[in-house]
Amino acid sequence: MTTDLNPQKQHMSDASMVRTLAAQIEAIWPQEQAFIRAYALPDSASVLDVGCGTGEFTARMAEFLPKARVLGIEILPEHVAYARQRHARLAPRLEFCEGDGFALKFPDASFDFVACRHMLQSVPEAQRVIAELIRVTRPGGRLHLLVEDYGMIHAWPTRYDLDGFWQRAMAGFAQTMHIDPRIGRRTGSELQARGIRDLAVDYVIVDTLRVPREIMARIFEAWRDGYASTVAELASMHPGDARAHFDDLAACIRNPLGYAVWQVPIVSGRKP
Repeated sequence: MTTDLNPQKQHMSDASMVRTLAAQIEAIWPQEQAFIRAYALPDSASVLDVGCGTGEFTARMAEFLPKARVLGIEILPEHVAYARQRHARLAPRLEFCEGDGFALKFPDASFDFVACRHMLQSVPEAQRVIAELIRVTRPGGRLHLLVEDYGMIHAWPTRYDLDGFWQRAMAGFAQTMHIDPRIGRRTGSELQARGIRDLAVDYVIVDTLRVPREIMARIFEAWRDGYASTVAELASMHPGDARAHFDDLAACIRNPLGYAVWQVPIVSGRKP
C-alpha cells in the first residue's frame, strides 16, 4: 500500500494552483453545466464536492441550484480558507471544510449529488476514493467525476514533440508518485464494475475554437509555473527544456493559425 496519499501536496499548495483552478473553471464550466442540467437534480439537492480546491466549481453548483445545500471538502487548509473568503456571499448555504477523500466523515447515502474534479489523476489508489464517493451517494443519486487524462492533449503547429513530452513527463510522475496519468479513460470501467447505472462518459472539449485562447493559454502557463521543475526532475530533463515545452504549447494556443485541444473526460452515473 502506498504511504503518501497526497504526493502532489507541494504542487497543490503552490500559488500557481489558484490560477490553474480559476482558468480551468472558466474554460470548462460553460460546457460542463449542460451535462449537470441533464441530470435533472432536485432543486433542494444535497451536494458534495470532494477535493474542491479553491471552490470554483462548488460555488457554481450553489448558484446553479439556488435552493441546494452545497458542501466542499478539501484536504489543504489554505484552500479551504481561500474558498470561504472568496465565496462568502453564498454562505451559509455553501460551506467549505477540511476533509480527506480517502475517508469521508459522512454516513452512507448522505448526498444526492457527489462530484470529484481534477483529483483522481493526482492521487495513488484512486479506487479507494471512488469507493468513498459511491458510499456517501444516496441510492438514485448522481456521481460526477471529472478525471484528467494526459494522453488527451494535442497541439499543432509546435516547435517540439509535445506528444513525446507528455509521455515522458507522465511516465516519471506515474513511477515516482504512484498515480495513473491516464485514469480518465479508465474510470468508466471502474464505475461499471461497481454497479453504477446510467453510466456516461462525456467530454468537455477545451480547444482553441470553443474556449478563448487567452484563457486556455493561462491553464498551461499555470501548469508550467507549478510543475515544470518537477517534470524536469522526474523526466531527467533540463528545467529550461521543460518550461520551453509548456511555453511552446501556450504559443501554439495564442497563434491565430494554431490549433490545440485538451479533451477532459467527465464520467457520470447513478447509484442503484
